[in-house]
Amino acid sequence: MSSNLGITSRETNYSEWYNELVLKADLADYSAVRGCMVIKPHGYALWELMQRALDDMFKETGHVNAYFPLFIPRSFLEKEAEHVDGFAKECAVVTHHRLKKNPNGPGLIPDPEAKLEEELIVRPTSETVIWNTYTKWIQSYRDLPLLINQWANVVRWEMRTRLFLRTAEFLWQEGHTAHETYEEAEAEALTILNECYVKFAEEWMAVPVVRGLKSKNETFPGADHTYCIEALTQDLRFIQAGTSHHLGQNFAKAFGTQFVDRDNTLKYVYATSWGVSTRLVGTLIMAHSDDKGLVCPPKLAPIQVVIVPMGRDEETRTRTFGASDQLAAELKAKGIRVKVDKREKESPGFKYNYWELRGVPVRVEVGPRDLDAGALMVSRRDSGEKVSLPVAEVVDRCVALMTEIQQAIWDKALAFREASTRRVDTWEEFEAAFAAEGGAGVIMAHWDGTAETEQAIADKTKATIRCIPLTPLDPSDVEPGVCILTGKPSKQRVVFGKAY
Repeated sequence: MSSNLGITSRETNYSEWYNELVLKADLADYSAVRGCMVIKPHGYALWELMQRALDDMFKETGHVNAYFPLFIPRSFLEKEAEHVDGFAKECAVVTHHRLKKNPNGPGLIPDPEAKLEEELIVRPTSETVIWNTYTKWIQSYRDLPLLINQWANVVRWEMRTRLFLRTAEFLWQEGHTAHETYEEAEAEALTILNECYVKFAEEWMAVPVVRGLKSKNETFPGADHTYCIEALTQDLRFIQAGTSHHLGQNFAKAFGTQFVDRDNTLKYVYATSWGVSTRLVGTLIMAHSDDKGLVCPPKLAPIQVVIVPMGRDEETRTRTFGASDQLAAELKAKGIRVKVDKREKESPGFKYNYWELRGVPVRVEVGPRDLDAGALMVSRRDSGEKVSLPVAEVVDRCVALMTEIQQAIWDKALAFREASTRRVDTWEEFEAAFAAEGGAGVIMAHWDGTAETEQAIADKTKATIRCIPLTPLDPSDVEPGVCILTGKPSKQRVVFGKAY
């Protein structure tokens, strides 16, 4: 069944609910280009707030921004064998630099005389082109550490796409750093994971995440090891919301990036790379939203308070519009992002539904009777709670609600994850947990640590190891046990789940 807004309910079809919400909440639209999306102003405003918060965190930890080319020579990708194997099937390739009229019919064709000597890859990620550049920039230990981030778009030719979660082109940030020692690179990878990604996900997005180490099967191509944050959605699946890779010296050796150390010895640098993308928007939607539409944490809401003035005639509207403008000015002075909905042809009920769909955390209703009574109705998007407050108290209450709603959304998501976490010890229990088509939640189970067993489990159940937790969800998770499939010794429980 559908809600009164025409959105399929989560219970009926979670996938359709998500797709319809993204479109009807004006977050994004489909593009004429297969697998690509148009991010609409409301969705882009949400992404901008994410960018702003993350960019501040990166700069607080010593990083600076730069920009590198969209196009990567094919030979660059070929230099790091594991890296090219990981991305070869997803690459878009530029072969010509000019079009010409088709001599055999209508339209345009690539000009055979404009064929490139070497094909260019539209970047799926920028390690290769960046490390080619770093080789020129790094000569001495005095040039290290090099801590650079870029905000960019990338292309990965996905076969099955979904708005925000998996598109052929998406927006992201990618950090690329160079260090003197393995230990410094390790500290960098963990700093980004803990002080930026976890902090942002939990304090801004209000999404609890499991931070952990990826298994070898799930490690980024060309990396020594990969750290990640994993978020649980309401349909009990995981979204890999961010990754931080310790690259070792793999890319430095592929591109000859060396430096003279403090003992005048020539050495290869150690590297990291890390990134989050517009997938975070999809993560937020799937973690919090309901059948009325988007539920957005106040810290990231493009509009935090909407004011709906009412009045059937010009005289009444003049009065309520004036009072609404005054209230909006006071809220803006307090740092609140506010909108006054002055549309005259739409009914109050339509406006309420409209802004609920778009996830505005607080609504204030300003009618002539409200002004006569000296009290305004204030409504919360997350809980639906409504309360009539004296006009003089509305501004302070709206400000306070930003913190209260942020906390309430976090508490609800954390409680959901805890209720959706199970520990299983036998193969029968494990198989039963993943027998259904949908997600299974957070399944904590023992694994013998081998890639062969990991693949066998995935083949049998479609469940993958989301991560090996860095911080146990429960003290018992780090106790040794036996693998659910092979019965061989296991050091600790790992997180299994189905993922987007």
